[in-house]
Amino acid sequence: MNRLIRRANKKISLSNAATLLVVTSLLGQVLGFLRVKLVNGNFDYLGPNSTDAFFAAFKIPDFFYFTIAAGALGVAFMPVLADHLQKHDRKGVWGLSTSLMNFLAIIMFVIGAIIFIFAEQLIHNFVAPDLGPTQLHNAVTIMRLIAFNPLLFTISGILTSVQQTFGRFFFFAIAPLVYNTSIIISIFVFKDNIGLIGLGIGALIGALLQLLIAIVGISGLNFKYYKLIDFKAPDFRKILRQLPPRSLDQGITSLNSIVNTNFARRLGTGNITFYENAFVLHTAPTLLIGTAISTAVFPRFNESLAKGKKAEFRKQFLQVLRVIIWITTPVVVVCFFARGYLARIIFTQAAPEIAIVFGFLAGAIFFRTVYTIVSRYFYAQKDTWSPLVDSLFAIILNFTLVSILARPSSYGISGIALAESIVAGFQLLILSLIMLYRDPKLFDRHFWGGVGRIFSITGFTVVATYIMVSIFPLQVTDVGFLSLGFKLAVISAVAFSVHLSLSKLFGLEEAEPIFSKLKNIRKFMFKQIRVNV
Repeated sequence: MNRLIRRANKKISLSNAATLLVVTSLLGQVLGFLRVKLVNGNFDYLGPNSTDAFFAAFKIPDFFYFTIAAGALGVAFMPVLADHLQKHDRKGVWGLSTSLMNFLAIIMFVIGAIIFIFAEQLIHNFVAPDLGPTQLHNAVTIMRLIAFNPLLFTISGILTSVQQTFGRFFFFAIAPLVYNTSIIISIFVFKDNIGLIGLGIGALIGALLQLLIAIVGISGLNFKYYKLIDFKAPDFRKILRQLPPRSLDQGITSLNSIVNTNFARRLGTGNITFYENAFVLHTAPTLLIGTAISTAVFPRFNESLAKGKKAEFRKQFLQVLRVIIWITTPVVVVCFFARGYLARIIFTQAAPEIAIVFGFLAGAIFFRTVYTIVSRYFYAQKDTWSPLVDSLFAIILNFTLVSILARPSSYGISGIALAESIVAGFQLLILSLIMLYRDPKLFDRHFWGGVGRIFSITGFTVVATYIMVSIFPLQVTDVGFLSLGFKLAVISAVAFSVHLSLSKLFGLEEAEPIFSKLKNIRKFMFKQIRVNV
């Protein structure tokens, strides 16, 4: 067992880390997609037991986790650990890790108790006003079951952040998979007895299992736990100073989600479910592409800056930024033109509302995916204030736009999605302008030339995807996964083939690794085997 742990914790290259995270992120998104699909298929979205209650119950716990803990783990915590690791100061790494763990654990325990006690007031007054008695009971019960999940996620997050700093991603990558798996299992275990409430039990068990995996992973690093909070340590105080802006930044994103859920509820029963389904579809590419790649490269950013190699950091950033743009553009095209297919796959029934909302979220997919790497440009330099100011602007703009666009007389539920795309675009624009102000020569001619060619190629991808959707249109009879999956696979295959082929033709360096691998596969397949007679 110890041998397997050491092997899993072995430091891997950047490309292998990115591959691992993309693969596990893909699996995680498949599980998340399947979770939502099974919730839709086994519970009603209308009536007293509406799935609105399930989706609403997670908003407040998620808000506190992202506000207080998640901001510290990714960008306020890891760069400081990287500095200590660069100095071969493992004792300092363990001291900082356990101080932060103990500090945040106390805070998250108190918050968990508050959520547990005031769950009904939080649901009724902030998340989903005017729920029916049964819906409110379900939402409150689920929220109380997961009230302490943020505490569990915080501890497991700190443990896996330490592993990432050491360049070890295996347990970090697989830990979240058990969470969705646990909820999926709970659907079948509880659907015929306690119903929706059973999903809260599944989420609680999933959080416990995720923590267990994180503990197993850290054992391969000889982690030392100290029963103290060392407020005197300069670097711990540094983390605490950087924590508020990053925490507020993350919290504003979650606050936007609560605001949008509140407005969706005001439009009537079922609209929370419609919006959440579309939101899950829109989030998948961002997590799979942007978050996975950015997470893999972030420790390398920290390492380069810790060594004072700013030119190397800039080069790495621009390369990854171009790769993310190159991968994201055809994904957005496919998502927009095949939105009806994806909506019906996740919702099983005809779901025009989900398809329309998802279509309006297409812009947000691109902007938020690119934002994941742009924001890390600032975080790697320990600047958490610029993204915070950007997010403060976003919450004000989002609330204003949703108030106008989400009225029944305007765009209704689709107005929330339209507002999100507009806000995401402005957020990316503001951070990009700040980068240019600080470093006017950051985006050189080579970068802009490559991006220009990417968007030129995307025009051909749009035409190819439109033609394929016309050849394989969505029919009323297309309700099975095989029928929908086949059409979606063909449309996607043609779109990505056109994008990849033209990338090669236009000389885009992002396509070269793929063609090199294809060439190696071809050589292997046709390699002559010498037979000794």
